[in-house]
Amino acid sequence: MVINKTIAKKTASYLLQINAIKLNIQNPFKWSSGWNSPIYCDNRICLSFPKIRDFLANSIAEEIKKSVSGNFTIAGVATGAIGIGMLVANKLNAPFIYVRPEQKKHGKKNQIEGTLNKKEKVIVIEDLISTGKSSLNAVDAIQNKGAKVVFMIALFTYGFEIAKENFMRKNIELKTLSDYKNLIETAKDNSLINEDEIKSLINWRKNPENW
Repeated sequence: MVINKTIAKKTASYLLQINAIKLNIQNPFKWSSGWNSPIYCDNRICLSFPKIRDFLANSIAEEIKKSVSGNFTIAGVATGAIGIGMLVANKLNAPFIYVRPEQKKHGKKNQIEGTLNKKEKVIVIEDLISTGKSSLNAVDAIQNKGAKVVFMIALFTYGFEIAKENFMRKNIELKTLSDYKNLIETAKDNSLINEDEIKSLINWRKNPENW
């Protein structure tokens, strides 16, 4: 769920403004999954804009301060959330780790980089949630080390039903700064899309595999 409507709209506005999120219904993007998509999201672009990255990191840090007491560790999911996760950890004066998609094939063969203690409370930072599979893979890696994931907080989610089901199955709470609904509303408010395009965007989210 989005943590705050005002933050959701402002986040969506920033992401559109810097082309971190691009909309193109006439010439859709091809995802690595093979899906055709009218939207492409690369939130790592935010790191190049000091004012925007500061707003995003502050928004996440404030939500964590309201929600978690005592000591905790911030975990960024590699690679997209390493930068924003580090910024959040710095604002909260908290330890930071990051989680790879899988173990390295060499050296110490780490999947988690940094120090993580058993029973440590962990807040996981993500840049983008699609199906949630890779994000929850990071959760598994953390919990397999004996630590406790309190919740995950992401910059943006598409809001796919499969993602909701995956997070419910793992019993992990997902919070986000913005989502697909607020993105469409913000794009409409700024005259970036018309009514027909809105219908196309809504239809895509309902059945992205066959759009």
